[in-house]
Amino acid sequence: MNTVKEKGYAKVNLFLDVLSKTEEFHEIDTVVASVNLFDTVTVSKRKDDKIILRTNDSYYSLPKENNNAVKAAKLFQTTFNTKGVDIFLNKKIPVGGGLGGSSADISATLKAMKKLFDIKEDVKPLADLLGSDSGYMLSGGFARLKGRGEKVELLDFGNLKLHLLIAVPNEGVSAKDAYLTYDLSPLKKIENGAEKIVENLSLKRVLKDDFYNALYQSSCKINPQIMDVYGLIASLSPNAVVMSGSGSAVFGVFETKELCEWAKDKLKHEKLKLYVTETVTREEMSKPSVFKNPFVLY
Repeated sequence: MNTVKEKGYAKVNLFLDVLSKTEEFHEIDTVVASVNLFDTVTVSKRKDDKIILRTNDSYYSLPKENNNAVKAAKLFQTTFNTKGVDIFLNKKIPVGGGLGGSSADISATLKAMKKLFDIKEDVKPLADLLGSDSGYMLSGGFARLKGRGEKVELLDFGNLKLHLLIAVPNEGVSAKDAYLTYDLSPLKKIENGAEKIVENLSLKRVLKDDFYNALYQSSCKINPQIMDVYGLIASLSPNAVVMSGSGSAVFGVFETKELCEWAKDKLKHEKLKLYVTETVTREEMSKPSVFKNPFVLY
């Protein structure tokens, strides 16, 4: 095997509460779900030790050494003493939206390299070193995360499918800035909030009051457009609406994909990135991808 391709799925936060702050991080309690919006990472073996990254043209400009796929590949290489790789990153998850794009790239790179070099050891410890929720991204699906996101409780809601319209403003929000702003006006912890949404989703009940994000007000102070987007989606009568992560993405939960498409059409003249998507289970995520070599013109 000389080439492996892996999808790195985005996630949304259905519920997010900030519990406490330590010297190193904020402790959170969040219920998350993978959605059918993904980056694709393709890795191919090299004969030397170099790690070479290529991306699609729409990918945001960062020094290559700061790219999360490169960081993951270097850590994997150092840990397991492997040769280098060529990486092709096809970026589709919007940057700065709170949808876990960086963690998705980390997890996809680690999974691809694990297959490429036939490594049997668990790579979650590496993922946890690189990103707070990257370990969760290795498995995906519905889950409850605690600590800084590294404590993962996988959830099984059977055939539950949430249909989402995700709207992303042009300006993102730094997670660091969102938490610093939150610290200035911390909110009271929501008692049993995570337990309530988990119980209701297990019964296939989507209740708007269950969806919550403690960082919403803080992120709105940094990027007021988030509040505008929230209002636009709420005006279209979704089952629920909430901001994901530290923003700036806001998503509405609708009854069907067709209603998501209708809502997207209503917002088509707004200056937003709009995505109609749905939650995906771990089983759906584990289905093998049809491979096309990105280095060959078809």
